[in-house]
Amino acid sequence: MVKHILVVDDDPAMRDLVGTYLESHNYRVSMAAEGRAMTRILSGNGVDLVLLDLKLANEDGFELMRGLGTSADVPIIVITGHRRDEADRVIGLELGADDYLLKPFGLRELLARVRAVLRRAEVSERRARQSQKRARYRFAGWELDLRTRRLTSPAGATVLLTAGELNLLLAFVRSPQQVLSREQLLAASRVHDDGVFDRSIDIQILRLRRKLEANPSEPHLICTERGAGYIFAASVETV
Repeated sequence: MVKHILVVDDDPAMRDLVGTYLESHNYRVSMAAEGRAMTRILSGNGVDLVLLDLKLANEDGFELMRGLGTSADVPIIVITGHRRDEADRVIGLELGADDYLLKPFGLRELLARVRAVLRRAEVSERRARQSQKRARYRFAGWELDLRTRRLTSPAGATVLLTAGELNLLLAFVRSPQQVLSREQLLAASRVHDDGVFDRSIDIQILRLRRKLEANPSEPHLICTERGAGYIFAASVETV
């Protein structure tokens, strides 16, 4: 099945270059120069991956990501302008990006990252399908329902999760009371695991703690095992 990639960039030359290259490698490509076009394409065209330039001329790429929220469960590769713009990478990952790419970049590197993100997404989807018979997990009064992709708090409130957060929590509830390394959690959450940006998993963990823990600075569910990784301390029931 041909994968559909949406390229969001206000530079027509860059859009054409990237689009033509991806099409030459058997991808279907749609293009958008601004947020309204991006939203329109996402709403009705079965997009499998978004390439989003954060530095659009008249719009903030971060705001576009915030606007998507959990309404579009699609992997995103954000494109940033300079190696020193670490803040851009941090914010992009906090908002749920699956990978980042630094300008200037080579087309072969772009293709490799696209393939890697799509491959991780396919693995995640297969695991989700395999879990349909055991699709609900309960822990400490919480319930995670994979069929609806809904996390419900002990008070009965629905807590929204990004795709990366959902995958990360799923890794924890499937291996409760076991130490999971950063490498295992990075793979589970589909976050790019380049050693240059090893803090990415810590950012994902912090986001989950803010949603799960009464006091994220003193966590009781997702605990740190120094030098080893993280452990999900609660007992988990599968129903």
